[in-house]
Amino acid sequence: MTAIMPFSGSYAPDDVRFLLTPITVPDTPVSIKEALIQSGQKHYSQMLSHEALPSEDYLALFYQAMAANKTRVAGHVAILAERILATRPHGITLVSLARAGTPIGVLLKQVLKRHFNTDAAHYSISILRDVGMDLNALRFIVQDHAPETLVFVDGWTGKGVIARQLATSLQAFADTGGVSIPAELYVLTDLSGDAAVAASSEDYLIPSCILNATVSGLVSRSVYDGQLIDAADFHGCVYYGQFEPHDLSNYFVDEILASVDLIRQNSKHQQPIEVNPQQLQAISQALLHQLAERYHISRQHYIKPGIGEATRVLLRREARLLLLQDGESEATLHLRWLAESRSVPIAVCADLPYRAVALIKEMHND
Repeated sequence: MTAIMPFSGSYAPDDVRFLLTPITVPDTPVSIKEALIQSGQKHYSQMLSHEALPSEDYLALFYQAMAANKTRVAGHVAILAERILATRPHGITLVSLARAGTPIGVLLKQVLKRHFNTDAAHYSISILRDVGMDLNALRFIVQDHAPETLVFVDGWTGKGVIARQLATSLQAFADTGGVSIPAELYVLTDLSGDAAVAASSEDYLIPSCILNATVSGLVSRSVYDGQLIDAADFHGCVYYGQFEPHDLSNYFVDEILASVDLIRQNSKHQQPIEVNPQQLQAISQALLHQLAERYHISRQHYIKPGIGEATRVLLRREARLLLLQDGESEATLHLRWLAESRSVPIAVCADLPYRAVALIKEMHND
């Protein structure tokens, strides 16, 4: 394996170790990327649309979301930290799934240290639908950490695709390397019923989902292309060092940690919401079938339920339609702003089980 250099993005070196290979990736405009993905010429993991800094108007929505939701996020991070302590009695190795899981992993590491006097290593690694988890990164971690200490962390579940990909990848890892690791995903909120541990199942606005690299250590989403990286390397990423003056990664962490401190000081411990995985899975599957039929959608991959997933579509894909449970909700202000700025139609569906669902535009390649 290629020699590994410490890489923490814009976070402090102790906060996280990205097991990613910083590389230069050509810019693929969203419309071209969508056509290549849907025609089968390229997998989405092989391409990247280069990021631009958010506008002042859009950034204001991030700060508004922080003011409205940081206490809730803080409470859920504290709940998750307690659940990790309860389920990992022999040590904790946090493995966040790049990219949405990274800020949550940094928060958990800090909370475990500050409030539970527990040191946890924290790595952030790539997992990609269809491609799988970066097994080179996983091998690197288990060289120094017992497999039973690993805790896989993400922000939320949408349809449960990544939770299932995690299970598939870890089975492959066990089959080829003889090392068994629990296929358990820990998230702040579990919409699909596929996480092992979640603090909530509510579709609420986690402020970090609003932004891209500037809230995730200035690191892009992960990229996997055999022409860009060696087979022995970790999956790739772009480091947006030019965005350093505008980075909010540590601001986000500091604000949430301050809220955790207040919650712990006031002994206002949030109680975890009882999550019924079977019920959540049934709701998720019913919605996917209903929307596929109503909008004549050929593949469920084109349906992205929940605020977090809908945000990703509007930031990174060609969107066909934004469905909202409530057209006036503060939680979806940023989605309405994104949709309007990109001329994406919005429909209000009061019977949605989630606050938002985005549909990807199908490019009919004849």
